[in-house]
Amino acid sequence: MLLHLAPGTKEDMASCTAFFEDLKRRGLADPLLAVTDGAPGLIRAVETCFPRAVRQRCLVHRLRNLHSKAPDSQWPEIAIRARACYEAASPALATLLRDDFVQIYGRELPAVAQCFTDDFDACIAHLRFPLRHRKVIRTTNLLERLFLEERRRTKVVPHAFGERPGAQADVRGRDPSGRSVAGPHRRRVRAAATTGDPRGAHSCDAARVAPAVPAPKPAAVRKLGG
Repeated sequence: MLLHLAPGTKEDMASCTAFFEDLKRRGLADPLLAVTDGAPGLIRAVETCFPRAVRQRCLVHRLRNLHSKAPDSQWPEIAIRARACYEAASPALATLLRDDFVQIYGRELPAVAQCFTDDFDACIAHLRFPLRHRKVIRTTNLLERLFLEERRRTKVVPHAFGERPGAQADVRGRDPSGRSVAGPHRRRVRAAATTGDPRGAHSCDAARVAPAVPAPKPAAVRKLGG
């Protein structure tokens, strides 16, 4: 359920705090859990506005951070160990797996170990909740999916009108010979877009789908003797 939507240009603490305070003025109490990415301003705003909420660090973002610091040749093994820790049965077991991770990679890959231990308690906060809820609440995927849908719609709608989008519409049909006209139509549309003359696509369509008319036979000419 989407509770609030507001325009913004960045995720600094002031903007995020204003967003959350507006929600609180409308009656929102501290949630049980707040899931965030690693934006420092957003994290500080959550901790300030909802001090009683448990904060979960998005594990999709965290794994991307780890991947960016790990050698490609070692990433599959690192990813398996990191996921085993994040998806442990309990916070206590996750802590033990964290210590093993640091012992294995701390000397060879200090940047990976530092990234893994940074904000670790927030990364395993979902382990304090029922097992059936953990897969959903350990990432911001639900919110990211909403952003993706918003970008998809706003990117298409402003260009819905005009000659070129109309010419780019896919054509489904067949000519009298039984051959599909979609492929040739797309080629003509690309040619018309290149030349800047949209009439070319339409005139070619008319010639393409018109039934073939056999050419008239020449009239017989009788040679007259002189």
